[in-house]
Amino acid sequence: MTTQPPATSGGLFTVGEAMGIFVADGIGALEHARGFTLAVGGAESNVAVGVARLGGAATWLGRVGPDSTGALVEGRLRSAGVRVLAVPDTAPTGLMVRYRRSAQFIHADYHRAGSAGSRLTPADLPLPELQAAGVLHVTGITPALSDTARATVFAAVEAARAAGVPVSLDVNYRSKLWSRFDAAPVLRDLVALADIVFAGPDEAAIFLDATDPVDGLAELGPTEVLVKDGARGCTALIDGARHTVPALSVTAIDPVGAGDAFVAGYLADRLAGAPPAQRLRTAIAAGAFAVTVPGDCDAAPTRADLRSLTGTDINR
Repeated sequence: MTTQPPATSGGLFTVGEAMGIFVADGIGALEHARGFTLAVGGAESNVAVGVARLGGAATWLGRVGPDSTGALVEGRLRSAGVRVLAVPDTAPTGLMVRYRRSAQFIHADYHRAGSAGSRLTPADLPLPELQAAGVLHVTGITPALSDTARATVFAAVEAARAAGVPVSLDVNYRSKLWSRFDAAPVLRDLVALADIVFAGPDEAAIFLDATDPVDGLAELGPTEVLVKDGARGCTALIDGARHTVPALSVTAIDPVGAGDAFVAGYLADRLAGAPPAQRLRTAIAAGAFAVTVPGDCDAAPTRADLRSLTGTDINR
């Protein structure tokens, strides 16, 4: 039996939906799959696992259903070292079916409408734990799940801000969950409330008119802006200083989870008090490692993995 990590102050606190994921083996149409791998995923829980694997304290809050998938979510996250605050719900835990239609394209079908995770409410938030966190991390996915889930994210952000807890946001736009028109004002409001913002150039363009997404995001208020641009690396503006960090050259086999690993690497080092340049090196290395292994978070890197990847101690 896995022991629940103790409650800690000063670590990561995140809230969102975690799901069971059926990943089809091989490449091709779903009907030709010969088997499936069962995994756990969800942007917020992926980040929590990533931070824990890198030695940080991480707490994940979410709703799970009275089913084996909910038990799987709890068990997998706890085994990764995450403190799990699972709110029981009568609705089923969400599911995703993912398959690689070709070597280039990955397709995902969601089964999450009315799921336990979509039924989050502000009353689920344990305010004392949230207010003692080192950083609150949220994404643009959970607000798209339901009105109550959206209210929960904004309530968590407001509670963190009132307590002086830095707010981290990964824009993480999902077109299958809501339209660009519906998402734009919500994402813009969240960016304006955040201290740390992660986004891809295309995501930022949903609600910005600026030519430079880094400057455009920074103008909304956050003091730490990181624009993730895949194989082109990232550009960041942190406390007024601009940084450009190239991607590492690796053999990519699965791009899923790279963005979450990047976020986890940055936040883990930020929580540890590392300077911006080091945080960015760790983020780039974590994202690069993620694409060399399959799955969302099951193979999230440790510090030793990152040293092996880079051939150096990136913490120096």
